[in-house]
Amino acid sequence: MRRDASHAPAWLFDMDNTLHDASWQVFPLMNAEMAAYIQRRLGVDPAEASRIRSHFWQRYGATLLGLMHEHGVKAAHFLAETHRFPELPRMLRADPSQRAAIARLPGRKWVLTNAPRDYALRVLRQLKLLKLFEGVISIEDMRQFGRLRPKPDARMLRHVLRRHQLRPAQCVLVEDTLQHLKSARRLGLRGAWFTRYDHRAVRRQPHAAAKPGARHGRPAYVRARIGSLWRLRSLIPR
Repeated sequence: MRRDASHAPAWLFDMDNTLHDASWQVFPLMNAEMAAYIQRRLGVDPAEASRIRSHFWQRYGATLLGLMHEHGVKAAHFLAETHRFPELPRMLRADPSQRAAIARLPGRKWVLTNAPRDYALRVLRQLKLLKLFEGVISIEDMRQFGRLRPKPDARMLRHVLRRHQLRPAQCVLVEDTLQHLKSARRLGLRGAWFTRYDHRAVRRQPHAAAKPGARHGRPAYVRARIGSLWRLRSLIPR
């Protein structure tokens, strides 16, 4: 029996460290490019640039937001300068069986990424994943009322759901970042914490899995902690 579209599951997939192993080569180079940009822009040494990058990521959820708010940096310029990656094809690593896992999921699917669109499309095409998704929601699509609001901003996520006529209860966010999953849960989305690629992030956040209500090595606001996208079928909203 065909389910009504308004009740069909909808999947929002993060990209870096979810659809591919960004910690292998992409993130190290990306962090270096961001630090180099900060060096040029603010006139600081490498150590201070690295500290500022990390500080902005912790405070604002994205290095770009800190540079915009505190130093007037233009988003388009920063994104273009830090995501060139001429050797991107050789920098990508992913389990090809995960493609079949995504393809067999029922319902609608989007990529929801804080990365710029050009970079996201290059990654998805190279991994032969682009055709599996209804669309790509990149950082350029996360501007509201003149302000950039990337993940974990709940206002942006609420806008995405309205735009695609989705109910929170029918949606599953598949993410490697707990902060993003926590924000989504407040809106009523289910969350799958994907831990396959970034083991360091898991080690950095053991307190989240030890809080009251936590179980099976995950915080209470996460529906499941998974290491394979094949496990997502168990999260299909009923």
